[in-house]
Amino acid sequence: MYEGVLTKMETEFTSPVNYYLVFENDFLNLNQLLDKTVKIRFVKHQCLNCGLNKPIYRQGFCQSCFFEVPQAAEWIMKPELSKAHTGEEDRDLEYEKRVQLQPHIVYLANSSNIKVGVTRKTQVPTRWIDQGAHEAIEIVEVPNRYLAGITEVALKEHIADKTNWRKMLKNDVDDEDLVKYRDDLKQYIPEEAKDYFIASNKETNIEFPVLQYPQKPKSLNLDKTPEYEGILKGIKGQYLIFEDQTVFNVRSNEGYVVSIEVMG
Repeated sequence: MYEGVLTKMETEFTSPVNYYLVFENDFLNLNQLLDKTVKIRFVKHQCLNCGLNKPIYRQGFCQSCFFEVPQAAEWIMKPELSKAHTGEEDRDLEYEKRVQLQPHIVYLANSSNIKVGVTRKTQVPTRWIDQGAHEAIEIVEVPNRYLAGITEVALKEHIADKTNWRKMLKNDVDDEDLVKYRDDLKQYIPEEAKDYFIASNKETNIEFPVLQYPQKPKSLNLDKTPEYEGILKGIKGQYLIFEDQTVFNVRSNEGYVVSIEVMG
């Protein structure tokens, strides 16, 4: 029996990927639970910032914290709104400088389709694993988040920037030549970022620990179903996949305290 507040699964880039649930005083290697019956029970909420038992609003935070903490500011989801390179504060300039003023990657990832995205260089390949991408490639490496953001905005005029989670989980995906896509998109990179184009890398391939993909994935909602039991058949992206087609998005349940019982 394990109990703790959910945060996104930690990963180890092996073949296949190793997944871990990390709690305050314990951790669980989820790969070892494949083909075992797992029981998940909702206990309470615990905001990742204030720690209070208040309903989770978004990204693991209660409503008041979501609108206050720098980790949930708009530039997180829209990197083009980053301002630390100008010295202008959004919510907490020290935090913003620390996160925004470091090397960032604009990449192509193929999970349900080819999409463009942005991540800190230190988050490669973690970000791709979290999205359930079976292949990915870097396009540019820039010195700050703002440049990555304006590059992404320019490129998403020509390629998707969203993942279809159902298609990703069904493994209804094609292998694509990401090097060709990268080279074709080069012409659309903004002037300020053109010098940062990466011309000579190969795509990264990722294998996930999945024994059986769901054909009609249905999402487990702990607010509606506070207790669930099923046989774990796979882990992909930030999802647990069960034999009865139920899927559980760990990341979208951050801030939920759960107990997890392995039934054998």
